[in-house]
Amino acid sequence: MNAPKTHKHTNTQTLKYSNLNPNYDKFPTVKITGHDDACCAGWDAILGKIKTEIARRGQQKTTIVVETYPGANDQEITAALKNGLSPDAFFEAKDAFLSEAEIDRLTYPDVTDDRIFGFMSRLTIHEFFDEKKLGEMRRQVKGTAGITMVYGTGASEVAGTWDLLIYADLARWEIQLRMRCNEVANLGASNHTLEVSRKYKRAFFVDWRVADRLKRKLMDRWDFVLDTNTQGSPKMATGAAVRIALEQTVQQPFRVVPFFDPGPWGGQWMKEVCDLDRSAVNYAWCFDCVPEENSLLLDFGGKTMEIPSINAVFYQPKQLLGENVYSRFGAEFPIRFDFLDTMDGGNLSLQVHPLTEYIREHFGMFYTQDESYYLLDVKDDAVVYLGLKTGVNPGEMIAELEAAQQSGVFDAEKHVEKWPVKKHDHVLIPAGTVHCSGINSMVLEISATPYIFTFKLWDWGRLGLDGLPRPINIGHGKENIQWDRTTDWVAKNLVNRVEKIASGDGWREERTGLHETEFIETRRHWFTKKVHHDTGGNLNVLNLVEGREAIVESPAGAFEPFVVHYAETFIVPAAVGEYTIRPYGESEGVECATLKAFVRC
Repeated sequence: MNAPKTHKHTNTQTLKYSNLNPNYDKFPTVKITGHDDACCAGWDAILGKIKTEIARRGQQKTTIVVETYPGANDQEITAALKNGLSPDAFFEAKDAFLSEAEIDRLTYPDVTDDRIFGFMSRLTIHEFFDEKKLGEMRRQVKGTAGITMVYGTGASEVAGTWDLLIYADLARWEIQLRMRCNEVANLGASNHTLEVSRKYKRAFFVDWRVADRLKRKLMDRWDFVLDTNTQGSPKMATGAAVRIALEQTVQQPFRVVPFFDPGPWGGQWMKEVCDLDRSAVNYAWCFDCVPEENSLLLDFGGKTMEIPSINAVFYQPKQLLGENVYSRFGAEFPIRFDFLDTMDGGNLSLQVHPLTEYIREHFGMFYTQDESYYLLDVKDDAVVYLGLKTGVNPGEMIAELEAAQQSGVFDAEKHVEKWPVKKHDHVLIPAGTVHCSGINSMVLEISATPYIFTFKLWDWGRLGLDGLPRPINIGHGKENIQWDRTTDWVAKNLVNRVEKIASGDGWREERTGLHETEFIETRRHWFTKKVHHDTGGNLNVLNLVEGREAIVESPAGAFEPFVVHYAETFIVPAAVGEYTIRPYGESEGVECATLKAFVRC
């Protein structure tokens, strides 16, 4: 899929939401030192490097394993490898898989019949193989001479041992784009033309869990890493260089590559402020910091290689997350920052997130999507729907929601409280709270990261961009709504719970949330001068919510100064320790603000 993951600015229409030209960086890179020659681009250079390595080993037989992440373009990669290396024997791991019907039965308990939700799979790649076929393929691989190549997801399982391991990787967002173009099927399936949402669901609950388990086992053994994100333009670096790059990345502040996507309620703010394609219908979402979905751009001496940013979490979890966060969550990135744009758009769906016990029992996740809305920008009529009206009748509300699926009519304001919001308000949304952002808001959503576990209750009678009704989940939703979260409780507990923490020369610190039932803490710093921070061995995620530019520096010179721009989210790994932030460039002498999130330990 060659569609861009982000979009270049295409014209200079009159600015509506800002009086300044955009400076948001859509392609942030991490500069890797000491390995300028580690990366090569294009099949000729890649094949040349592989041939050199084969020749250097000087063996009569060389077994090459090309392990692929599901979604890689098999046709392109296998053609290049066969034509360029002329292997004496070539095996595809999928030929030893169970039949498609058997794999459907294997994965069904995790995929389920639900249109949206499944169960986080515990399967491993070994379970996808037919033992008889696998044994026979292993015997054939061992019996060959010369260059023997085993290719595909699970190739390492087939070979068992090898001389050279090449890992073909790509980011989740690129996989989703390929799904939309019917270029990608699920692992062990030929369902290219299946409805995109169903392919995504199976990948989310099964394929990616299986592939990630395998990836983590192999990372220390990579000889080469192949960047297959851009079809026809591959890049490759040595496994050693990629591992060192990941080690360097988590010793400094960095950003992941954001991606933007339209939606039925999407707005117009990000087009302008983030410098996107003005001809697009809208942009609803931006995943500005969701490492399981985003990618990471590694700059090796001016050659930029793209890998999934989750690789940093897998390979350097303690340094990135901190000992306490890692011991609690494992190698998962528990904090998500994303944008929800309804400026000149529409209301989000009215929704509720599952309680922790419910998500564990029904979906296999051990924590839930507690979240909050931070208002980056608003129009005068902006509102947030949050909590229930005093005196709400649960039975009546559910009955009317169910009837609305046929009638297309639901009076949300009869049951759900509506709150006017202004710029820099912070609204807290613990799981079980009915909520949605209204029209004409630009929300920085700060949440935990179970990703897709949102139970939509009402979608204002809309169709999705595909022309189909969006799935509604009243059955799940009604089991999780906390009916006691009504007007007075919400006012006291969830709306602008701002508390002054500290102040100094040119700065002040405020606690803005989250609710005591949520595990994320947020702190806002207003500053005209340098502010001192310390990770305290805990992952920090920040966004510059006010000001054009700020600079992040190490008091000890441990990392290069790092410049961030308005609305950019950046990660400060736990290993960084002390750091400072001050206004920079256009913002010198101007009051700026950051919002910082971390896990309460």
